Amino acid sequence: MIKELQKIAETDSELKRRFDEVRDYAEVYAFAKKRQKGCDGLGEMTNLKDEFSGVLDEMIEYCRGKGYIGSKIACDIDLTADEVLKSGNV
Repeated sequence: MIKELQKIAETDSELKRRFDEVRDYAEVYAFAKKRQKGCDGLGEMTNLKDEFSGVLDEMIEYCRGKGYIGSKIACDIDLTADEVLKSGNV
């Protein structure tokens, strides 16, 4: 799904802006997740995960509204962060 949205973002400036924002949050979330040890910082990780999930949900809603994706979509937040980071820049 991410690669398809990335291609669309080449011609949709609003989607590109949202995709870049999602990538920024994914980078912060992935970095913090790697550095977390045990329960230390668990509250901060929860906040970062919620923030990343929020911008991802906003991008998904935008894509639904534009008809880029279907109405039903479920994603694992950790796998999605990895996929976004592997996708490179738009």
